[in-house]
Amino acid sequence: MSYEIGMQAMRRQGPARLAHTEYCSNYALVRAVTGLDPRIEAGISGVETELNTGQNAWRAFNDAWQVDFLWITDDGPIPWDKRGRVTDMGHAEFLEGGIDRRDTIRCPFHDVEEVWGFDAVAEYGLPAMDDLVLYYEGIHRQRQAANPNQVCTGGYYKTIVSGAIQAFGWDMLLLAASDRTRFDKVLEGFFRLSLHYYQAWAKTSIEVFICHDDMVWAQGPFMQPEFYRRAIFPRYKMLWDVLHQANKIVLYCSDGNWIEFADDVAAAGADGFIFEPLVSLDDVVARYGKTHVIMGSKVDCRTLTFRGRTEIKQEIDETLQIAKDCPGFVFAVGNQIPSNVPVENALFYYDYLSKNWQR
Repeated sequence: MSYEIGMQAMRRQGPARLAHTEYCSNYALVRAVTGLDPRIEAGISGVETELNTGQNAWRAFNDAWQVDFLWITDDGPIPWDKRGRVTDMGHAEFLEGGIDRRDTIRCPFHDVEEVWGFDAVAEYGLPAMDDLVLYYEGIHRQRQAANPNQVCTGGYYKTIVSGAIQAFGWDMLLLAASDRTRFDKVLEGFFRLSLHYYQAWAKTSIEVFICHDDMVWAQGPFMQPEFYRRAIFPRYKMLWDVLHQANKIVLYCSDGNWIEFADDVAAAGADGFIFEPLVSLDDVVARYGKTHVIMGSKVDCRTLTFRGRTEIKQEIDETLQIAKDCPGFVFAVGNQIPSNVPVENALFYYDYLSKNWQR
């Protein structure tokens, strides 16, 4: 029933239990739950066998934890660094064993004038629409067939601001944003690039689409709010209109604290919101709990990592108190379940949640 529960939540139909998803990268937890090793999928374990593959491990985990929804975005078959200039800001340790750590830092832009003259479409190009649709439809059907018990989404990660982050890195981006008129022209290029991929996704059989765009910081907006309302949200609306015309459900996802813009995101046409605990769950539920998909909770990964069962139970209970009245609520740990979360805390979290999530 997981797929059905997921789609009932997407349609805001109030399934019998709360829908559930997780953004989990805790390999030890997956091993504890399934007995299978997801590290094979990451290419760092032993010989892959028919019964012990990374894909089988994640599928078994998602089924065991009654995950109804998989967070999936795909920016196309050829990455940007194979098509044009991008900035490498390095990467801190996040996955088990630090396999994702990267100390290389490189920015191909030497001054802000280069950034102001940047056109994302000219830089990265637009693949033929028919080829892109064929790629997206094929990869979506493969993912959905491999995960029949979950709603597999379409989606795009580097929408506008995230695209600029990928291309320029934070230092050059902030310099460019100091001139809002010239920066707006730069963002127009990322919008036109995104639009091409949104149009392709709209032609596929997906039912749900995730628009990801990390447009703020943990403290909130890093540009003037007026600029967001002039340069960002109208472009979101044009992107999402393409998907709505194709009867797709659009979920908006951003890290950081964007509660100041919740009404703007809703007005642009988002059918639901995916956010970290930095965004007030109480505020979002009070405004949109009856009408929109709400994906999150008051459970923070830091609680799972550094606190005990009493605090975990309290955050679950506080979420359940308001979530059960939301027909489109999808429960998820905020800030993911990373590799440093103790397995016993994660197991307690799921056990307690699953015993209490019936409406």
